[in-house]
Amino acid sequence: MGRTFVIGDVHGELGLLDRLLAQLPWIAPEDTLLFVGDYVDRGPDSRGVIERLRRLPEQTAGRVVLLRGNHEDAWINCSRAPDLGFLTPRQNGCAEMYRSFVDGAPIGPDGLSFEDAAALIEVGTWLPPYVVSWMESLPHWYEDEHGVYVHAGLEGEGTTWRHPRESSPHALLWMREPDFFAGYEGKTLVFGHTLASELPPADPTRHTPWRRGPLIGLDTGAGRGGPLSCIELPGGTVYRADRDGPA
Repeated sequence: MGRTFVIGDVHGELGLLDRLLAQLPWIAPEDTLLFVGDYVDRGPDSRGVIERLRRLPEQTAGRVVLLRGNHEDAWINCSRAPDLGFLTPRQNGCAEMYRSFVDGAPIGPDGLSFEDAAALIEVGTWLPPYVVSWMESLPHWYEDEHGVYVHAGLEGEGTTWRHPRESSPHALLWMREPDFFAGYEGKTLVFGHTLASELPPADPTRHTPWRRGPLIGLDTGAGRGGPLSCIELPGGTVYRADRDGPA
């Protein structure tokens, strides 16, 4: 039985991604390397992360699984019709995504110029169609003998939660229900999307994967100044890459 290495939200941090991958043991043919989504935005090199991940299956002896995150889903939608509610809030990091694709300079404290902001919302002029197609190809969930893997959560309430195959795409990509974090029971389930520091009990100093019973939260803040984390199942070994080097 092979191992599954699960990596949290990357958010444009190519340096952290390369550093984390370098720490992992060899991914054997019976192993799986799985990512929970949100590869883009906030960090400085969304384009570099995408190109790295697109090459990864041919560079890895084991299976590579890349799930879709809510940020990929939002860009798919924006490629069809701009969503200003997603594109313009500074905290979403769309400006960094735009700059990485147009080879722009790092964004200063004043944000984008008026001209750049106008260009950003014309997504079809700078986001390559092959990137949109790649994002559209990403599955919403995965399951193996070790666990179930989604970007955000499941559809349900209280202590009753549907299997991913019966959950809505919106729940799989966007859900942040306190009931889920407190009440889910069942097979091990690994997710990203919600910062580990915000999961109960909230702790702003938490920059390691969060665990409660069968739940594992892997978004440790890459793209927001935090590390990028990975957990190996079934063993539970945690790997982590920080901006200053391996933990």
